[in-house]
Amino acid sequence: MSDKKVTELFGSMVFNEDVMRQRLSSQSYKAWKKCVTDGTPLELSTAHEIANAMKDWAIEKGATHYTHWFQPMTGVTAEKHDSFISPEDSSRVLMQFSGKELVRGEPDASSFPSGGLRATFEARGYTAWDPTAFAFIKDGSLCIPTIFCSYSGQALDKKTPLLRSMDELSRQAVRVLRLFGNTGVKKVISQVGPEQEYFLIDKDVFNKREDLILTGRTLFGAKPPKGQELEDHYFGTIKPRIAAYMRELDEELWKLGILAKTKHNEVAPAQHELAPIYSDANTACDHNQLTMEIMKKVAGRHNMVCLLHEKPFAGVNGSGKHNNWSLSTDTGMNLFRPGSTPSQNAQFLLFLSAFIKGVDEYQDILRCSVANPGNDHRLGAQEAPPAILSIFLGDELTAVMDSIIQGTEYVEHGKNNLSIGVDALPYIPQDTTDRNRTSPLAFTGNKFEFRSLGSSQSITGPNVALNTIMAEELQQFADILEKADDFNAALHDLIRDTLRDHQRIIFNGNGYEDAWVKEAEKRGLSNLSCTADALKTYLQPKHIELFSKHNVFTEEELAARNEIHLENYCEVIGIEARTMIDMVNRSLFPAVSEFSGTVASTIAAKKSVLSDLDCTMEEELLRKLHRLMAQMVKRSEDLGHALTNTGFADAYEAAHYYKYTIFAAMEELRKVVDELETITSAEYWPYPSYTDLLFSIK
Repeated sequence: MSDKKVTELFGSMVFNEDVMRQRLSSQSYKAWKKCVTDGTPLELSTAHEIANAMKDWAIEKGATHYTHWFQPMTGVTAEKHDSFISPEDSSRVLMQFSGKELVRGEPDASSFPSGGLRATFEARGYTAWDPTAFAFIKDGSLCIPTIFCSYSGQALDKKTPLLRSMDELSRQAVRVLRLFGNTGVKKVISQVGPEQEYFLIDKDVFNKREDLILTGRTLFGAKPPKGQELEDHYFGTIKPRIAAYMRELDEELWKLGILAKTKHNEVAPAQHELAPIYSDANTACDHNQLTMEIMKKVAGRHNMVCLLHEKPFAGVNGSGKHNNWSLSTDTGMNLFRPGSTPSQNAQFLLFLSAFIKGVDEYQDILRCSVANPGNDHRLGAQEAPPAILSIFLGDELTAVMDSIIQGTEYVEHGKNNLSIGVDALPYIPQDTTDRNRTSPLAFTGNKFEFRSLGSSQSITGPNVALNTIMAEELQQFADILEKADDFNAALHDLIRDTLRDHQRIIFNGNGYEDAWVKEAEKRGLSNLSCTADALKTYLQPKHIELFSKHNVFTEEELAARNEIHLENYCEVIGIEARTMIDMVNRSLFPAVSEFSGTVASTIAAKKSVLSDLDCTMEEELLRKLHRLMAQMVKRSEDLGHALTNTGFADAYEAAHYYKYTIFAAMEELRKVVDELETITSAEYWPYPSYTDLLFSIK
């Protein structure tokens, strides 16, 4: 595709600012712009004009319907489609779309997860247009990004708290910038670039695996003779079939204005990655949801299946999502870029100190933000960051931090520098340190890479947490500095004291080593190894205070989300356990039994010819098959019995039970089945092997 075609294609299915400028009156365009920049409400007449322009543009692009596109707490998106048609008389229709239809919709609110915010008989819910997010066309419908709330105004979605957290972060960050004499900035925007990992496997092979169809991961599967040991897949030559998929994926994403930039093979066989260019957090979250959806759709057109589960295959790397997070002003300044002047360095160090303090104080809620059943397979598994939260700064920034804490000279480029005074801070070069793949939060020059996210999860939760935590720390800093008689002295003391008090969260070493677990315990850092343990900390009083204080979540909204997470955790593991039992009863036992019969028949046939023939090997195989089959049936029955337990005092006890009883029983069952696979003839084994799954695409 030529450069011209790419530029023409990009954003062609988006009702973006350029289209609005062309199709709206000057007055309506300015009103929309003021709504976006200043939060000024739109008049209904303006909404009518925008709606009509949207409708005309969408029809020209082939759309016949519109939908309020929203993000309920399922972690995926939701749509209810209505056509543009309106009867003119008994035989003709008009194509209409009003401002009222644009601004508000009314889907059923009782059938989505609500954590008790809505009962079945309380069905009314509302979607409301998010004018800061552009409408787009997908599958013949005009999709209008919206929030989703209950009849009483409680947030039932992921977008609403994200927008709240972005606004609050901006307010507090602008307060801090004013203290540095910056009067031109009106808004600070959290910027996000989510790298997305995924697997591609052949659809025909996928369709033969009940576990993949129902759970997104393989519940059984013996290790293949070759996995990722040779490290030959990472950044390797992309296979033609995969390359064709990636080309079409890029084109589909570009049509929707998604800044798909980088694509490559990942570490595990059949694993790949897509990385976009940065955008504001709201757009990035919308675009990542679309990216995951389109990845799956395009894969289907190439007779493949895109797997987004965090650990679809045991024994090879799983998939994560690296959430690159930074702050920028509406004037284009990156607040995590050290800068080339002392005053910018002082400002940078203040924002850096706020981040360090926030991660240290709120490490538990950050851990909760990436907690889900799939991610339990990854975190700390020699392929992803450990469950212990820490920050990697690199040698240079750590040396600066140490010199500030100790009040000693920091030597850089042969110059001695002593303090944080705006005329004496050293120049801090960018990208002077190595990258640390084992760090959950790594500083990479002008941003922090939050590497702990699971590949299938919405990125809104982690970004809501990051935004709110940063808003809290910046508010505290602004409160102190605004009252200071000597700004420079107060700034110096604040940065020094903050770095000194929270340096325990800084770790530049190997997060995979057992020594780090012991060291982290000495430092008093949390080690919430699984979702069941992490969610026990979700409703700590300080977390409730954090989110309610900044109007991101009410206590009721936060409690509802915790209930949803706990319920989802148990439901996912329960579905996996029932799927295992079904696979054992309906496929695995009959298949291995048939193979055992064949072995027994072979022994009998040989001995019928020569009664003294040595059939030791066959007899040993038969005994082993019988022993493992008995274990498989027993462990499957034990798992089924464990699933009947419903006598839990609360949701926390249920989650703990599903982790430490149900999941543990599943692992024991898997061991037996995987061993059976290694001794059962491939002709009889009812499911495609890992070799078939990982290496079938040529």
